[in-house]
Amino acid sequence: MTSSRPAGPRQPTLEDVARSAGVSRATVSRVVNGTRNVDPEIQRIVQEAVAATGYVPNRAARTLVTRRTDSVALVFSVPAHRTADDPFLGQVFSDPFFGRVVGGLLTVLRPRGVHPVLMLADSEDARHTLVANLRQEHIDGVALVSIAPGDSLPFLLTEAGLPTVLFARPSTPIPISYVDVAQQAGAKLAAERLLARGCRRITTIAGPFDSPAGQDRLAGFREAMAEHGHAYVPSVEGGFTQVGGELAMRELLERYPDTDGVFVANDLMAQGALLVLRDQGRRVPEDVAVIGFDDSSAALASRPLLTTIRQPVEDMAAEMAKLLMALIDDPSQETRSVIFKTTLVERDSA
Repeated sequence: MTSSRPAGPRQPTLEDVARSAGVSRATVSRVVNGTRNVDPEIQRIVQEAVAATGYVPNRAARTLVTRRTDSVALVFSVPAHRTADDPFLGQVFSDPFFGRVVGGLLTVLRPRGVHPVLMLADSEDARHTLVANLRQEHIDGVALVSIAPGDSLPFLLTEAGLPTVLFARPSTPIPISYVDVAQQAGAKLAAERLLARGCRRITTIAGPFDSPAGQDRLAGFREAMAEHGHAYVPSVEGGFTQVGGELAMRELLERYPDTDGVFVANDLMAQGALLVLRDQGRRVPEDVAVIGFDDSSAALASRPLLTTIRQPVEDMAAEMAKLLMALIDDPSQETRSVIFKTTLVERDSA
């Protein structure tokens, strides 16, 4: 004796979509699989028919046809020699900068049905293992955010032939597409603001000296100061963390107690610097004016509210996703760089 379960509603097929759109099954397949060189009007008609019929593509079958998985790796490459309880690793998930990157990427990836897969590389062994895994798992491409000095990962990914776009310029010249902000121009805005306020004994808390962003912001600030007659600007490295900003501010005040203006190379460090200034009884901005860089949520959480240089992180991440999807669609295209402008956001600290 045999039994059978009641059949559920029949799922729409490619043939149903083709009949609804008035085109061939092959044309529907080309549109659904993202084949290039399909007339935009036909794409629109087919997409409307897909929505009207409720057709859902079979992801496994589509992968076999297109050799694409509709997933990209979002890789954060961070400095090595970190321990499991190191707060730096927690920063990857709690720093507002990283959240803004993810948000910007999703504005482009989500409408295309592409899913980001978060990965972390925090040692040289981890970087080599990651590249090997990516080649085996058939990830369509890589959006790479690197804050590791002298990071080998951009080179390893390009050598492996994986479509990759980098957030911020690489530390060494390699053929890789990237998005960045006009770092030096932003730092010059900070210098001009401090000088316009009448600050004369100006110091700076720099980012890591071996990172492109740290180098560029320090170079731009010093160049602008030199153009206004300040031949030397004392600096201390802060490491782009709040704790680093606190330590650097204490050192600057010990060495240069008459400091009346500070450019801090990111908002987290500036938040730490403000805490130290308050502890030491320095009024901001009356005694010491402070300017950050990023315009992250840390700027609004600071007291007083932080004057800062805005980099449009969400727009930069969205552009990184667009560059990556274009590279996945056409791997033969040349590498590109897109540089965004910075703006001064005036608040209470300077």
